[in-house]
Amino acid sequence: QVQLVESGGGFVQAGGSLRLSCAASVSIFSIDVMGWYRQAPGKQRELLATITGGGSGNIVDFMKGRFTISRNTAKNTVYLQMNSLKPEDTAVYYCAADVRVVRYWGQGTQVTVSS
Repeated sequence: QVQLVESGGGFVQAGGSLRLSCAASVSIFSIDVMGWYRQAPGKQRELLATITGGGSGNIVDFMKGRFTISRNTAKNTVYLQMNSLKPEDTAVYYCAADVRVVRYWGQGTQVTVSS
């Protein structure tokens, strides 16, 4: 069982930045892949970024240049740095952890970007 706790969401004006955190209850070395997703009202959940247990990170093409993923292995925490935020980035942001065939989800953190 893996528990994930997201934090760092909030209200920000367009052009601003936020850093989301996802703290895992187990060593992130034991997690195959951790990822950040988001879901806006009325839309499907979409993948934003992933990072493997070995530390290899990837950002989806449409987010490159604005978002970066990183981790702190000592804190078992993965981060999503979001810059140049736009109103269309408003969504609930979720952290996920894949351990073999099981995917665990955090509770989500709301990000609201005003114009």
